[in-house]
Amino acid sequence: MRCTKVQGIGNDYIYVNCFNETVENPEEVSIKVSDRHFGIGGDGLVLIMPSDKADFRMRMFNADGSEGMMCGNATRCIGKYVYDNKLTDKTDITLETKSGIKYLTLHPENGKVKTVDVDMGEPILEPKKIPMIADGSSFVNRPINVNGRYVNITAVSMGNPHAVIFTKKIDELDLEKIGPDYENNPVFPERVNTEFCEIIDGNTIKMRVWERGSGETWACGTGACASATAAVLNGFCKKDEPITLMLRGGNLTITYRSDGHIIMSGAAETVFEGEIKL
Repeated sequence: MRCTKVQGIGNDYIYVNCFNETVENPEEVSIKVSDRHFGIGGDGLVLIMPSDKADFRMRMFNADGSEGMMCGNATRCIGKYVYDNKLTDKTDITLETKSGIKYLTLHPENGKVKTVDVDMGEPILEPKKIPMIADGSSFVNRPINVNGRYVNITAVSMGNPHAVIFTKKIDELDLEKIGPDYENNPVFPERVNTEFCEIIDGNTIKMRVWERGSGETWACGTGACASATAAVLNGFCKKDEPITLMLRGGNLTITYRSDGHIIMSGAAETVFEGEIKL
């Protein structure tokens, strides 16, 4: 199987051009190629496919083989892949995902895409649509029971569920220990991605993320969008002002516009191309 490793601020996936390749068992393939000792190493597998609704279609699988609804960093990396590999010559493209159509604006330099803006659509705040077992029209700064301790979270879906926690000294948190308690919390029937956020100022947030199915990753695009949304809802930041999310793999710029849409901007880089025997 020919494949390409692309990373968006450290969120690295193995990308396969399914215009040319066929992946019969993507769940098993994702587990194999994601292994950082016996495979290629990555946060999962992304298939770039034809679409009858958009320019391209994306399927993404986590490192444990589970299929995800969306990955913000992967959308940017797909934008780079399809342009750099001449699958399109357009700089405005559409991408079909399991959470709807996303709109990408590509910014090339010397024939290669350097950065990508993605219109991630509107955040979902209603608990039952996140999905989350809770009442009300939103779940903003409300407590949940985490292993016998009550923690206030803000729940947001960006096509996949997120629990955002505002706290301090996030570098000192042992995510390997506490992450699974959030991921598998019974109030989230489909598990949840969890963002631990530290407010630096009104336009800057430091963030670590525990992703369902992958553990701690260096970056999460939808998590950055969810965190910016939660920061606005909690009064830490303002709409229409760019918010810098400082993740372990680098920075993303998120803007929560007054029209309700979330715009994500950031880099994407090809790591290598190659072939793996399955």
